[in-house]
Formats: sequence, C-alpha cells, structure tokens
Amino acid sequence: MLIGYMRVSKADGSQSLDLQRDALIEAGVQRRQLYEDQVSGKAERRPGLDQCLKALRAGDTLVVWKLDRLGRDLRHLVNIIHDLTGRGVGFRVLSGQGATIDTTTAAGKLVFGIFAALAEFERELIRERTVAGLAAARARGRAGGRKPKMTAAKVRLAAASMGQPETRISSLCRELGITRQTLYRHVAPNGELRPDGLVALTRK
Repeated sequence: MLIGYMRVSKADGSQSLDLQRDALIEAGVQRRQLYEDQVSGKAERRPGLDQCLKALRAGDTLVVWKLDRLGRDLRHLVNIIHDLTGRGVGFRVLSGQGATIDTTTAAGKLVFGIFAALAEFERELIRERTVAGLAAARARGRAGGRKPKMTAAKVRLAAASMGQPETRISSLCRELGITRQTLYRHVAPNGELRPDGLVALTRK
C-alpha cells in the first residue's frame, strides 16, 4: 500500500497542499491514505507525521513529494528512513534532488546509502569541531562545555540549609534552581560536602 505525507510551513492559508496532493494521487496514493501537517520543517511536534508513521505496515511504501517535506535535517531524515527500512517499509521521493531515492529498488537503496554516509560525515565533523573548540578553550584557560548549575555560593547555601531539620528539600531545590539528584551529588543530607561539592567550591 502507498501512503503519502504532505507538509507546508504555514498554517495561515498562504501556502497550499494542492501541488503535493495532486502529485501523490497521480503516483497512486489514495486520498484516504494521505497525511498532512501545516508546520515548520524544524518543528519537533508534527501530529500528521506521527500518525503517518504509525499507520505504516511492513510492505507499505511512504511517498513524499520532495525530500525536504519529511525530515527536519539530514540526520533526522536518515533516522526516519532507517526505522522504516527496519520495519519493512519502503520510501519513495517523487521530485526534487531526492527523486532518485526509492528504497524498494536496488538503485534507490544505493542512493539512500550515500545520504546516510553524508549524515555520518556531518556528525563526525560536528564532533571534531566540538572537541577542537573545547581543547582551544582549555588552552586559553577557559573551561568549555555546559556551565555548571552548582556555583560555590549555591553549595554553601545548600550545605547550611541541609544541616537544618526544618529544611524542605523540594523548596531548597526550587530556590537553587536544581534537581534533587544535583543537590545530593554535592551535599549530603546532614550538610556535609561531597566530592562534587568540594570541587564546586574551588571552581573559578
């Protein structure tokens, strides 16, 4: 069975799904097997796509008008198609730069393999740039990465508060803007500093 997915970026009526709908129907997708979204391609939440992916069964083929209608980016796209392939579902693109992709054919699988390799290459480049950036920051005396949530001032306040029997842990965590796990990783229930708490006190 062919199942189609359509998407436009705006829900205000300034963009139409008609072109995609006509192309999918001409390719053999039945109207009742069409799913749609009217959201940005970068949106995390796409109800139409979620329903479409749930409806697909082994032996079905997901059809889209163009490649950019499906994934948020190359990595997201590759992950979706890998998942479909593992479920025995094919994938086909009707037009645009990805029109040679049809995972129900040997040639289409080869083309998708190239896309997957590019996505892996992109991941490696990002990782290498991140590692190089952190190394450069350390060489200049700056600690890279995420800024610690527990400052020296917060550790001192937590230690003083934890030693008081009337202290409510939930209120303390809310005041400090941290989770219970973070609190207990730095300070013991009796107010004594743990190794992470001692490190936080000496951190510049």
